[in-house]
Amino acid sequence: METGRVEITLSVQSHLNGRNHFSMKKLTIIVEKQQDELTGRVTYEDNLIVEAATELGELEEKLRTLLKRFHAVDPDGVQFQYKYDLSSLFDTFDVLKISNVATLAGVNASLLRQYVTGNKQASAAQAKKIEAVIHKLGKDLASVQIYGQ
Repeated sequence: METGRVEITLSVQSHLNGRNHFSMKKLTIIVEKQQDELTGRVTYEDNLIVEAATELGELEEKLRTLLKRFHAVDPDGVQFQYKYDLSSLFDTFDVLKISNVATLAGVNASLLRQYVTGNKQASAAQAKKIEAVIHKLGKDLASVQIYGQ
């Protein structure tokens, strides 16, 4: 795993014979955090597209613009789906506490902090354990109901 990696799946709308035809293409965007900026790169039809922004929403819009400019992809026909590495996950979802996730995953909290900062790289097995905890937390939170009067 690389520090700051985010995978984004794109749903790209194309037009064939004057009719809308939806084709699903999975593209991976690599997002690296460098100081206060995110740098993102994606390969589309053998072309490398690179952009930088201060937050993911801005980066997404810039990539939409470049996909339109260089590949005539309708920006409104693009949907992004994110997959995060540890560094970008904890940066983006700072509500997650590293020590709590580490405990639930059975990973040493100090080691997880090193993964998050990029000082060490998680093995595939460690990453899967952490991912499983994140998914379980998401499912648990999705089922929460709040009572109000």
